[in-house]
Amino acid sequence: MSVEQPLWQALTAYRVLTMLYAVGLFAAAYHQFVRPGLAVGYYVVLAGWTLATVRKVSDARSCTRAFLGVDLTIAVVGILLTPLADSAARIHAGGPTLPSIWTAGSVLAFAVKGGWRWAAFASTLVAAANLVERGAPTRDTLHNVVLVWVAAIAIGYVVEVARASERTLARALEIEAATRERERLARDIHDGVLQVLAMIRRRAADGVTGGGADTVELVRLAGEQESALRALISRGLPGPRDAAPRALPGGSRGAADSGADHGEEDPDTPVDVRALLAGHATGSRIALAEPGTPVELPAGVARELAAAVGAALDNVRAHAGEEARAWILLEDEPDQVIVTVRDDGPGIPAGRLDAAEREGRLGVAQSIRGRLRDLGGTAELFSVPGQGAEVELRVPKA
Repeated sequence: MSVEQPLWQALTAYRVLTMLYAVGLFAAAYHQFVRPGLAVGYYVVLAGWTLATVRKVSDARSCTRAFLGVDLTIAVVGILLTPLADSAARIHAGGPTLPSIWTAGSVLAFAVKGGWRWAAFASTLVAAANLVERGAPTRDTLHNVVLVWVAAIAIGYVVEVARASERTLARALEIEAATRERERLARDIHDGVLQVLAMIRRRAADGVTGGGADTVELVRLAGEQESALRALISRGLPGPRDAAPRALPGGSRGAADSGADHGEEDPDTPVDVRALLAGHATGSRIALAEPGTPVELPAGVARELAAAVGAALDNVRAHAGEEARAWILLEDEPDQVIVTVRDDGPGIPAGRLDAAEREGRLGVAQSIRGRLRDLGGTAELFSVPGQGAEVELRVPKA
């Protein structure tokens, strides 16, 4: 709902109530009017117009310029007819005009529709009509004119600010959504393509001496593509429409659509996190400690948590060495699930994570912290040089 919609709703009720109020004032002083028939005719028009155009002031689209022009004309005509219908004594005593405070509703419609400039235009016409009706500027007349003029301009200005704020908020939400999508694609690239390229480069480099020119070229191409991709995701990926994954040679798919195998799975279906983490505890150098009872999370959340654990283990293998040991601890608390990944490597030097992020190495920034942030959780990394590193992942159950 638009931020200005409540103003239109209030204006709709205001017009009907003030129309009834103006008719009630006339009925109470009917015997004092010199031409009551003229007043009755005006109130018939006023009541019919107000009730027939209730939907016209329900939103900005239906409140057209033509409607505003007719509405203001009825208000001004009512003010100018007052000396013809009412007695001079009542007018000089400060009696109300025929439309009374209904006129303010017409001015406020201009303010809500077009802002403070439209409000100033409408209130100026009403002020001029009031001065003509009174014959001379009096203290009460000037007071009422200034009050309507200032109130209408203030409301018009507030509406303009509200509209600008709404546009800014919509733009901010759009940027946030695009940023989240870019980060998701960056995680997929890091977890899939970059890891494969880095592995090819390392394995090929190990066999360079016996592999000939083809192996040397493979090392060079893998290194170039890895560097290019890291630079791309560090600068910012293109939007979702421009980042559709392409088929890799040989019919394989990129990491961006590797999750398609689970496309038919309901992301809200509970799954046991232990089963997903067991796939990472392979070999004798990675140990998993888990509760004896199932630890259930929605499937989509559980798979993202397991992917973050996999990214943490990839970092252990890449930076602590193939011989490093790692331990995965799964804890099931009443309101959250905690997974801790610890290794016995050399630790992370101070400032290394910031430098890696600048180089486009976003394993911690995107694949771990980004994932947990999107899940509403947190990822904390603790490291002491020479004593290994520890990653603590917390995911709320709610």
